[in-house]
Amino acid sequence: MWGLRIDEQVIEALGKAVCIGVGSVGVDMVDIKAATDAGLVVTNVPDVFIEEVADHAMGLLLDLARRTPTMVRMAKEGDWYEARPLLSKIPRLFGQTLGLYGFGNVSHCTTRRAKAFGMNIIAYDPYVSELEITKEGVVPVGFEEMLERSDYISVHAPHNEETHHAFSSDAFGRMKETGVIVNTARGPIIDEAALIEALQSGQIAGAALDVLEQEPPEADNPLLTMENVVVTPHVASATTRMRPETRRRVGREVSLVLRGKWPMSCVNPTVLPKVTLERWQPYPMNRGPNR
Repeated sequence: MWGLRIDEQVIEALGKAVCIGVGSVGVDMVDIKAATDAGLVVTNVPDVFIEEVADHAMGLLLDLARRTPTMVRMAKEGDWYEARPLLSKIPRLFGQTLGLYGFGNVSHCTTRRAKAFGMNIIAYDPYVSELEITKEGVVPVGFEEMLERSDYISVHAPHNEETHHAFSSDAFGRMKETGVIVNTARGPIIDEAALIEALQSGQIAGAALDVLEQEPPEADNPLLTMENVVVTPHVASATTRMRPETRRRVGREVSLVLRGKWPMSCVNPTVLPKVTLERWQPYPMNRGPNR
């Protein structure tokens, strides 16, 4: 699916197809409304690469917390004695507040990692109950409160009309000047122009991004050269298990549909009553149409 967009025209060309299987958590490359109107079931694989993405998010957070890019440069340039005084001005990570934007599978795993570093964790997700959040030892908050209280914010939401440019000039204006944002979800959740302005003006302290609005970015994108920014090339989910596991899981979902059964994870469940697929629940599941 990399680089491919399944829009209304492509969906129309699919003819008598019954299912679109997406080998990732995000499905923003598919026109869900057009697929639903055409009676096409769209499936994803919402619980693969979860641990990997959480690892990457925590790694990016640690890079900024310990100013790794700056420390690497200073080591290479021989500024050994200037490095310690600079880092000595940075609060230790223990006791800092991590705000999670979205509280899905990756956020659950990121929570476990952040707790090991002694962080206090708050989360904003209007689609997850407070009971679900609090049972993980996380404090549910509103969006504005998350912005104002967080020392670090990690983005773990899907990209859609509600989340597009959720982090804009107004959002960055509410963050602490020492605040840092980490994004391993989707680039367009952050207004990139507003982020660059906030970083250049000192409105926030740093950013760590595995995803950008335009991928690959233009060579002159300021985010690529700022010392208080870490950029990785959309690799958070990449490990040795990525390709075989994706294919297996997508194949399983499509196979279920071809055998006349509901898939385990349907991202447009309103289409299910309109198609001749059997609802089955062999065991409880906390995702997909059976939740």
